[in-house]
Amino acid sequence: MTTLSVNNLCYSVGTKTILEGVTFSIEEGDRLGIVGVNGSGKTTLLRLITGMVRPEQGNVYFARDKVLGMLRQDDPFQVLEGTDTVLAQMYAAFPGLVRDEERLAQLEAEMEGASADRLLSLSAEYDRLNTRFMDGGGLHYKSRCKSLLEKLGFGEELHQRSISTLSGGQRTRLALARLLFQEPDILILDEPTNHLDIDTMAWLEGHLAGYKKTLLLVSHDRYFLDRVTNKTLDIEHHKAKLYQCAYTAYKKQKEQQAALEKQYMLQQREIARLEAFIAQQRQWNRERNIIAAESREKAIARMDKIERPEDAPRVLQFAFSKAVQSGNDVLDVKNLAIGFGERTLFSGLTFSVKRGERLLIAGPNGCGKSSLLKALLGKLPTRCGSVTFGYNVRVGYYDQENQNLSPDKTVLDELWDAYPTIGQRELYSVLAVFMFRGEDVEKTVSVLSGGERARLTLAKLILSKVNVLILDEPTNHLDISSREALENALEAFEGTVIAVSHDRYFMQRLATRVLSMGEAVRDFRGGYAEFAAAHEQAAEEEAASPAKAIPTGKELYLKKKEAQAALRRKEARRKKVIQEIARLEKELANITDRLYGEDASDYIKAAQLEDQRIYVEDQLMQLYEEEADFSIAGNAEETEG
Repeated sequence: MTTLSVNNLCYSVGTKTILEGVTFSIEEGDRLGIVGVNGSGKTTLLRLITGMVRPEQGNVYFARDKVLGMLRQDDPFQVLEGTDTVLAQMYAAFPGLVRDEERLAQLEAEMEGASADRLLSLSAEYDRLNTRFMDGGGLHYKSRCKSLLEKLGFGEELHQRSISTLSGGQRTRLALARLLFQEPDILILDEPTNHLDIDTMAWLEGHLAGYKKTLLLVSHDRYFLDRVTNKTLDIEHHKAKLYQCAYTAYKKQKEQQAALEKQYMLQQREIARLEAFIAQQRQWNRERNIIAAESREKAIARMDKIERPEDAPRVLQFAFSKAVQSGNDVLDVKNLAIGFGERTLFSGLTFSVKRGERLLIAGPNGCGKSSLLKALLGKLPTRCGSVTFGYNVRVGYYDQENQNLSPDKTVLDELWDAYPTIGQRELYSVLAVFMFRGEDVEKTVSVLSGGERARLTLAKLILSKVNVLILDEPTNHLDISSREALENALEAFEGTVIAVSHDRYFMQRLATRVLSMGEAVRDFRGGYAEFAAAHEQAAEEEAASPAKAIPTGKELYLKKKEAQAALRRKEARRKKVIQEIARLEKELANITDRLYGEDASDYIKAAQLEDQRIYVEDQLMQLYEEEADFSIAGNAEETEG
């Protein structure tokens, strides 16, 4: 049965065509992956399908009574009315069950003191509502909410967290959890793996692979597409073509198309050669020349002509500049510890890196991977330990948020200011390689998309002539073809690579060693496939291990003493947090007054004050979260008491 049918969709912005004549249909239970380069119109197509924007031409048809649900890539989370906490947002996804549960509680209270006649009426309503509540899954929906939150990285300590204190990544994951729980007939996901660590992605793959309803998915994660989808829609040159297969099989069919383009070029070259021969023979105009010319004309006529295929979309192809070779010992880390306030991200971290290694750092969100890279570069203070780079090491750093770009500069100036000795023509050539052509080079950084910022950061990096690359989530914001270009460049890079990534395809191609962070640090010598197998085996062995021995009386006494000491430390910290919040709020008010008052006209002081304001606000946000954690813990202790 056809669930969704798209017919001749056309959409433009001004004079720029985005989509033209897009036509396809999918059946109930299909899992469609939508692929294409950045800017090809993937998200626009989803918005047209959901009715968020209207097409200039064409129609979208759904099977009768189908419910749609969409996870948006931009601003994905809409707070449901009357709720503020993570768990309440999940419950509010089922307003009918929540209303029935509240009404059932009211009826129970009313029935306690009701008269016989009133009791009969209340009992009838209670029975009717209770049957509907149980048939709708009322007995289990709360436990299912909690279980799904756990799967997507929301431990019990976060269930009562206010929505306003969540990071952008947490809000995206909460929106995804709520949507998955609702199980719409047509589930539409735009880049759902953003902000997910590897373990959570693996769980989501399994969940979606078993999804019984229809799925439309935009993703640049090739592993994810292969494991979840069974059809692929390729958007290229404003048009769309449906392939009846997952990503890898689709890619092979595209490669066959590339071979056809090569055959076309060879045939055109042969035709041009024959036509030149014919022209020469006719110019000589002797009988044997005329016969030879006619013979070649017949040869051209007999050819099975290959139609000219459309040009492939522009893709990145680049290489890192060569640099002097580093010493064999590139990096030595000893007993490193990093933390914020009383929270320790990790401690006692010790490892070394040799020249030519490609060390990939993996682990769950929040374990300190990005903080480790910043500590290696001296951008983040450490509690203890040492970081020592070896002889002749020259480091290049890729920041996943692209914070090393200046919003007010143009694309050209960003590159020129970084390399003032390089000529303008060479800079234009480099920018063209990264698909900044014509007016693109005059765009300001502030208006660039995430993919464009990533490409500009890479453009700066390839000119830096470094022999050690430290990369923090380098494939974020890149489309599939750009990711493949980066992988090719890194494979050809003669230096050392240290990278944080959740992209398993990227890790599979590049890793010669994996540093796994989390509850314990594991230094695995080998590629990603071997690491993943070892990680899975360790998890199975841990699950099968016998229960721990029952603690002795002495152990219980020592544990109690430790808990009491921890409670005293916690109370002291809570008081300190409250005092620090009051101090910072006063400081923030003072900065704001100066920023919009006496120093508003002095742009140098105003810029300094703006930096101070951002720093103080970041500190306050961390302290607010810490204060909220204390409140949640206190409420839990009162409940237990």
